[in-house]
Parts: sequence; C-alpha cells; structure tokens
Amino acid sequence: MKLPHAILAPFSPGRLRGGLMACVLGLLMALIPLALAEGVELQQLSTQRSEDGLSLSYSAKFELPPSADDALLKGVPIYFVVETTVLRNRWYWRDARVARASRSWRLAWQPLTRQYKVSSGGLNQSYATLTEALASIRDIAGWRIAELREIEDSGSYYLEFAFRLDTSQLPRPMQIGLGAPQGWGLSIERSLPLNPDFSIKP
Repeated sequence: MKLPHAILAPFSPGRLRGGLMACVLGLLMALIPLALAEGVELQQLSTQRSEDGLSLSYSAKFELPPSADDALLKGVPIYFVVETTVLRNRWYWRDARVARASRSWRLAWQPLTRQYKVSSGGLNQSYATLTEALASIRDIAGWRIAELREIEDSGSYYLEFAFRLDTSQLPRPMQIGLGAPQGWGLSIERSLPLNPDFSIKP
C-alpha cells in the first residue's frame, strides 16, 4: 500500500537535506562566539573621538590559567597583547585599513621583593598581589588608537579588537612542549561597526 504524498513530503530528500543544512549552520553559529572568546569576558568597550584623535577604553574580566600562574611563580614572565584596527568599508575593493595600534604588557614575579612587576612601553610598576597586577591590564581608559587625520574621511567604518595572552613570547622550549597551548587559552576578538561620530554602535 502506498502512503499518501502529503505524508511522504516531509521526509523527501530535498527537505531532509535542507533540515540537515539548517542544523549544521545553527551549530556553527553557536560555536563562533566560543572561537572568538576564550576565557575572557569583555565587560565594556567604547571609543571616543576628540581633537587628539580616536581613543579606546575597555574593561575585560579574566582569571590567569593555572598553568600560566604556575609558570609565573617559577620565574617565567608572561605577556599580554591588545590590538586594534580601524577599517573603512569599500564596496569595490578590500576594506581599507586606516589605523592600527597595539599594546603589550610583560608580567613577572619577583621572588626577592615578593612582588609582581608589570612592564609596558618602557614603564614599570610593581604590585603586592597578582589581582592588582592583572587589574592594570584588564582595564584601560583613553588609549589613543588613531590620529584625527586618519579618520577625517567620510564613509562607513568599523573596529577590530583583539586581546590575548601571548604564548608566542614564551621561552622557546616551553612553546615546543606546549604544541597547541592547552591550558594557556586566554583571548577575545570582536569586530564592531562605528557610528558617524566614531562611537561603537550598540
């Protein structure tokens, strides 16, 4: 006995393929945020345009991975990097990069003074606790990422932001031993459109 076409239709190959594709796409979309944020929660990110140029402020929440904390106490300095890129949309060619800025920190434990030392751009600061040292890296305000002349052109712009624990600056033997640095994953990436006044769109 043949089943009516109305009963067979939901199980047709075309419908099954379409349903399978929808499931796969849904799974990929669910995994994208996990790929772009590993152990870091971006609590605040804002930009402000002034006569001096474009400034960025951010606040990130993260804890140092146990493996990184252990290496730190054994005398291995660890590094953090934040990178920003301002791009202008172009329909006829690849988007134009108008400004790029980066900032890095070196965090080290000093056993003689029993303090943590954070170095960045030639400046050094010592802290009594790891929490205080990480706070100087987690929260940044008024960091200039573009000169005014670089963002004077009219057009549509967006910001790419990336923050990570930089394992590429670890001692070479550690990098070889780590391979894919399990337990060292600490990063976040965001791509955000900008308003005409260069503030970040909600």
